Amino acid sequence: MSIGYDEFRKQGHRVDMSRGKPSPEQLSLSAGLSSALSADDFRTADGIDCRNYGILEGIPEARSLGAELLDVAASQVLACGNSSLELMYDFLAGGMLFGMPGFRPWKEAPSVSVVCPVPGYDRHFAICEALGIRMINVPMNADGPDMDRVEAIVERDESVKGIWCVPLYSNPSGAIYSGDVIRRLASMRAAAPDFRLLWDDAYRFHHLTDEKFSTVNVVRACAEAGNEDRAVVFASLSKVTFAGAAMAFFASSKRNLDWWCERTRVRSIGPDKLNQLRHVRFLRDLKGIEQLMDRHREILAPKFDLVKTNFGNMFGERDDVRWTNPKGGYFIDLSTPAGCAARAVTLAADAGITLTAAGAAFPYGKDPDDRHIRIAPSYPTLAELEAATAGIVLSVLRAIDSRSAP
Repeated sequence: MSIGYDEFRKQGHRVDMSRGKPSPEQLSLSAGLSSALSADDFRTADGIDCRNYGILEGIPEARSLGAELLDVAASQVLACGNSSLELMYDFLAGGMLFGMPGFRPWKEAPSVSVVCPVPGYDRHFAICEALGIRMINVPMNADGPDMDRVEAIVERDESVKGIWCVPLYSNPSGAIYSGDVIRRLASMRAAAPDFRLLWDDAYRFHHLTDEKFSTVNVVRACAEAGNEDRAVVFASLSKVTFAGAAMAFFASSKRNLDWWCERTRVRSIGPDKLNQLRHVRFLRDLKGIEQLMDRHREILAPKFDLVKTNFGNMFGERDDVRWTNPKGGYFIDLSTPAGCAARAVTLAADAGITLTAAGAAFPYGKDPDDRHIRIAPSYPTLAELEAATAGIVLSVLRAIDSRSAP
């Protein structure tokens, strides 16, 4: 490289890559959402006044849209507020306080555990930590979690109540769950009869290439395996329309949905139905979402390509630094030699490049090998990414040199 770390640090760059946020250009793609409803357009097709209380399950049009997106019956999906993360928290909190339908509250058990494929999504782990749920690491492979390890844990330990899954373009590795992995998750024996697949389908339409990958329908796979209540699917439009003002969906069996509504009606008289209605008006259907996501891809793909190309050019032929080549989603997983990631993230911050904390992709923020750095290319401009990738590479190389120095 033409400059060293110390020289780069003096240039005064300021780039925030700490979260996978949509850029302003991406958010502007949904500008029409703000005017999707006119002053007198506040009723659903069957006359529901969306300005008023009620309809805990979400308006019928929104449930139908969710059903089309998730490939389930409309009776198997609820349309909710703006955050799928909120739904995940509420679901696990409900399990702790009240138990799954037909079972005692988890809090009455000596311990409660969830399997966590790693590297994984830091906010999943934060939910578990906040609720006192123990987390058990299993390795993430290119086709999903290491199923031999998962099955060995789940079959013998009744305290294990679930497993976190991001089935398509996993955060941060970009892994795509294979059909074999999903069918094994759906059919495996579980010591806990109230075991659940916590299915975070966050990146279902977030493709980065012309090939649009998909995964086996987990709700159907669980039903076919005789475990109808096992799959609980969370999804949202947060990275489709407005990140802070979108619509989330919860899909599962009728028994799970009835349980959810029973819990939820205590704290809510219904979601923001005007927001649901304007999303239906703006997006229309699956085709409308796919067309919008093609425009997202036009913005995102060049950013991912720039980062991967620059890493290739700047790291050169080193075999001790690797990075993933995701086909979709929002992240690249950069792997350093053991013991270097945390130091590299600190050095990058000192040079003006803010990254997600090293270790965040592991429960309790502890990467046992201190290798993984999550790269989030979505928010910065291409010019900012050009500088940021140089800063990241220089920081990693300095961290490696520091580790090997006498």
